[in-house]
Amino acid sequence: MDSRFEQARDLFLEGVAHYEAGRLPQAEQKFAGALALVPGRPSVLTNLGAVRLKLGRVEEALALLQEALEQEPDNPEALGHCGTALAELGRPAQALPYFERALAANPNLPAVWTLRGTALRELGRPQEAAQAYEEALARGGDAQLLRYYLAGLQAGEAPAHPPRHYVETLFDAYADGFDAHLLQALHYDAPRILTQRLAAQGRRWRHALDLGCGTGLCGPHLRAMADRVTGVDLSARMLEKAARLGAYDALQQADLVEFLESTSETFDLVVAADVFIYVGAIDDVFRALAQRLAQGAAFCFTVEESTGAEVALRSSLRYAHSEAGIRRLAAAHGFDVSAIERRPVREDQRVPVPGLFAWLQRRA
Repeated sequence: MDSRFEQARDLFLEGVAHYEAGRLPQAEQKFAGALALVPGRPSVLTNLGAVRLKLGRVEEALALLQEALEQEPDNPEALGHCGTALAELGRPAQALPYFERALAANPNLPAVWTLRGTALRELGRPQEAAQAYEEALARGGDAQLLRYYLAGLQAGEAPAHPPRHYVETLFDAYADGFDAHLLQALHYDAPRILTQRLAAQGRRWRHALDLGCGTGLCGPHLRAMADRVTGVDLSARMLEKAARLGAYDALQQADLVEFLESTSETFDLVVAADVFIYVGAIDDVFRALAQRLAQGAAFCFTVEESTGAEVALRSSLRYAHSEAGIRRLAAAHGFDVSAIERRPVREDQRVPVPGLFAWLQRRA
């Protein structure tokens, strides 16, 4: 038995080293091996649960974490991960007590204060959410991220852009269920609407660029009308999904503006469907596109509509843009506005989200 414990301990320590280095599949293998040798160890259950949570196997992770909590009900690490799993499953009301129990056991956990704030925000309790984010900030949490969260809840000046790692992490985690959720739950149809107007022109495009391509929902539409299709996205896991479609000639993991500034390619069609809500101010996008688009090129996109400021950060942590702002940018960067239509971009909790669909043309 001592030999089995020693082997399990060695595997556990190797798993921790892999986990800390970001080698999640190797960490999972080591933790699973340790658990097989010595079943039921709370520390191993918690770490294996944490790894599977990061790997997107949330239901498996939840079962392991709940088993760990049966033995150590006040383990703050297991409580925090368990709450995270429930939140990722869309159950913030069930997640919240786990975050509160974790903080009761150890209040100096900025990550858990942040998670508590997010659960409260999703439950429609913005004042409590802001208080939780302030606690996280005071205890050394991610200042850039927390100030962005607070800006979405409080009146005042919002950051021009979301933190890059927030967007990347959000969509890496969202990749597996993205298409089904967007198309079925949110009744999202922007790729078809944007490209339908383009197809009606009867034109064959030389090189189409899908800005913020995600899992590739625009890809098949663009493939039907363009000789070459390139996709760009910040999320590696989204791009893995897009690659499986076979609709793209090239896929690049990059920030949109950084890609446009570094590429030597030119394009005669650019589509950005439901992308600028996670970009914020789009002045730099227009400026960079103006350098990469041929005369007469088409640029179409969707935004959530702001009826006040040109760019506004909402409590959903998505940015909205005004028609006046779009027209100002178009004029400033050499685009003619072919059409702007008001229609919902998707639904949110079964309520249509007002949006703008814009089709521009690079001025000759």
